[in-house]
Amino acid sequence: MNVTIIIPNYNGKHFLGPCLESLSKQSCRDFEILVVDNHSTDGSIEFLNEHYPEVRTILLDKNRGFSAAVNAGIRKARTPYVILLNNDTAADPHFVEELLGAVRRSPRIFSVSSKMIQLHHPELIDSAGDLYTLVGWGICRGIGRPVQNYTKPDEIFSACAGASIYRRSVFRRIGYFDESHFAYLEDMDIGYRARIYGYKNRYCPSAVVRHVGSGTSGSKYNSFKVRLSARNSVWLVWKNMPLPQIVLNSLPLSAGYLVKALFFYKIGFGKDYIQGLREGLQNLRHCRRVPFRFRHLVSYIRIEADLARYTADYARDWFSRKLLHR
Repeated sequence: MNVTIIIPNYNGKHFLGPCLESLSKQSCRDFEILVVDNHSTDGSIEFLNEHYPEVRTILLDKNRGFSAAVNAGIRKARTPYVILLNNDTAADPHFVEELLGAVRRSPRIFSVSSKMIQLHHPELIDSAGDLYTLVGWGICRGIGRPVQNYTKPDEIFSACAGASIYRRSVFRRIGYFDESHFAYLEDMDIGYRARIYGYKNRYCPSAVVRHVGSGTSGSKYNSFKVRLSARNSVWLVWKNMPLPQIVLNSLPLSAGYLVKALFFYKIGFGKDYIQGLREGLQNLRHCRRVPFRFRHLVSYIRIEADLARYTADYARDWFSRKLLHR
């Protein structure tokens, strides 16, 4: 076997059937499936035991979050590559084959993100990888855009851990997903870390998966999600940027947090966002920062240039959307 497909699950019994059925139809069969269950109470494990007894499982003693679940799976895997796959997805038949082919193209590739399409709006992209900006915003590349877009393979800032392949050996060098994140931005964090170490993250448009979206959290915005995302956004900067880079980017970062605060106040989650920022700042001392090494200096310069480029790209895209809706 070359690939272990790791599916984190928390009370997702109703998603598991379609997800696993799509994997049974793959053109490439060089994989095994490992479901990591976060102490579900909806009968998920009983469902798997009855209908998919061949699927391996790891049962956690409580809901430890996305990061801990996938880490348990990665550590248990013995294959060179792992695919992290959300339970609320359905993969196209060539999904595994295309991801495996893409990650094998270079030993410097850490991860490859698939083309995620919105299940309930199949004409729209859900994610074509993730980008990060000078204002501290993680951007889901291509979200809401026509599926005809983003048809070429490309380099991205980080892979979306909802449906991506990773080179397992790299985790031993750069570390695993940060379990203190629990969920949200953990994939941006590890993609950032990999880039500091000189690895690349790619996008493969021919690996297609259909995604319900917010299947576990239940909605695009809720108090829990807003608070954790705000907290983790602070940690993302502190852990991965050296102090001179934080100082250099302090103005755009401050502007980004201010705009987000105003946005969340407007839609009723302002207090949750501020609480998350406060929690992030208060717990900086517990963050495990990426140690600065002069040999990584070129990586830091490239990352800073990409942050500027992605910020400009996002601004252009935002204004074009506004103009089109007028």
